[in-house]
Amino acid sequence: MSKKDISKSKFLSIVLRHEPEAIGVTLDEHGWIEVELLLMALVAKGKTLSRPELDQLVCESDKQRFAFSEDGLRIRANQGHSVKVDLELAPKFPPELLYHGTPGKFVDSIMKIGLLKGERHHVHLSPDIQTATKVGERRGLPIILEIKSEDMHRAGHLFYVSANGVWLVDTVPPAFIREMA
Repeated sequence: MSKKDISKSKFLSIVLRHEPEAIGVTLDEHGWIEVELLLMALVAKGKTLSRPELDQLVCESDKQRFAFSEDGLRIRANQGHSVKVDLELAPKFPPELLYHGTPGKFVDSIMKIGLLKGERHHVHLSPDIQTATKVGERRGLPIILEIKSEDMHRAGHLFYVSANGVWLVDTVPPAFIREMA
């Protein structure tokens, strides 16, 4: 993806996850917006994006941040919202272990209070170490945390999987976290 495309993808993330009002639109209760309305609103704010360019951004995104509706007429972010949406995800039985990548400066706090969702709807967990490493690298040298997700599930925690394979949970208590060596 070119730098220009990365910039467009990041702006689209802001609009579809956090600030739809930045371009004067509203997401429906499930996070969807009509593609044509989105494209017109972007143009009105000086952020030109064609339908073929949008299709390419969605298709080529390494993290698969966005999804089109089955009919291709609507788009939404797969997860990571700070605005209120219901992604209509059904609880799923998680694998034995999941992973979370984070900069080292947060590890002491995480080990004391656990992983909290903060302003987002859920804590994001990765199905493999490689993905967690990539996520953790965004803000420095990553530390990978192993999450005892099957044990959490048995203790009553609900897990969900977004359309792009990110595991979601409300919180991860410290008892279920182990720092990997």
